[in-house]
Amino acid sequence: MPADVELEVNPGESVAEAAWRQGWVWPTQCWGQADCLSCFTRIVDGEQDAVPAEDLELDAIRLKMTGKMRTDGQVRLACQLRCTGTALVLEKRGFRREIPEDNNMLTAEAEPSRA
Repeated sequence: MPADVELEVNPGESVAEAAWRQGWVWPTQCWGQADCLSCFTRIVDGEQDAVPAEDLELDAIRLKMTGKMRTDGQVRLACQLRCTGTALVLEKRGFRREIPEDNNMLTAEAEPSRA
């Protein structure tokens, strides 16, 4: 939500990894290190299909998030969030189709040189 997109998440794969694999931009700056918190998402429904958060994710949320997001049990990091079923529904702003010009999807080799 709100994109109304269904992702196929492979066993052991995080939600963000699944999105990237399928050509979607899931905002990030640390690429799965639970450091930048840009990938945060909120569980809207199907919480029973979310694998419980591990210490790395819990510590990042507890120590780095602000305000009520820190204590909202439905807020998770998509780079760490794994699921076990098909009922998980997430809300994420900034989730969109990848486009070649998108700087968030460029590798270091593909970035234009600056003079």
